Amino acid sequence: MDQQLSHANARRVTAFWPLISGVGALTLAVLLGVLIATRTSPISLDQLVLDEFLENRADLFTVPALVMNFIGGGWFGVFVVPLGGALAFFIAKRRWAALYFIAASALSAGVVQLLKTTFGRARPSEILVTADLGSFPSGHVANSATLAVVLIILLQRRWVWIAGVIYTILMVLSRTYLGAHWLSDTIGGALIGVGVAVILWAPFARKISAESG
Repeated sequence: MDQQLSHANARRVTAFWPLISGVGALTLAVLLGVLIATRTSPISLDQLVLDEFLENRADLFTVPALVMNFIGGGWFGVFVVPLGGALAFFIAKRRWAALYFIAASALSAGVVQLLKTTFGRARPSEILVTADLGSFPSGHVANSATLAVVLIILLQRRWVWIAGVIYTILMVLSRTYLGAHWLSDTIGGALIGVGVAVILWAPFARKISAESG
């Protein structure tokens, strides 16, 4: 009897780990935002990383960074990528996967905008692109992290995991290089993207598993 209860408890913990880890990631993002908001100057590491990028700006790096700026945000990153991904899964007759894809993208973007408004952090003055108000958190990085985690969950392929991690890291580097964000903004964005994608996986998990099996 005790062994059965132990197995049942283990299954419940396993079932709830996406919620626990996802909420933990979002909590860390909010706490980071609070830490930043209570400071009167940039975090030392933020300034150090930005200064390093400023010293090494060149067309060789600026052009690919601008490409990442385009594909990771604006109308393309916010609308085309989520809708296109959802449509692809819908055509593949994975309707729950499509719904999860677009729901995670929309919720991630919503959380980013809420925190931008809440904290109102100023962007670096050396920014090379046009951007909206609010530096924390990075919407581009949140979008990329959400996309990466969602595709890792839905496709279950090692190459997707590798590509997703590389894509997110490149987005972090490009946003910092362009002066669009401080490094801590990108960390906050990554936490939000991962947290939202994992939290939403919990209610969709059974349906997604059923239609992919």
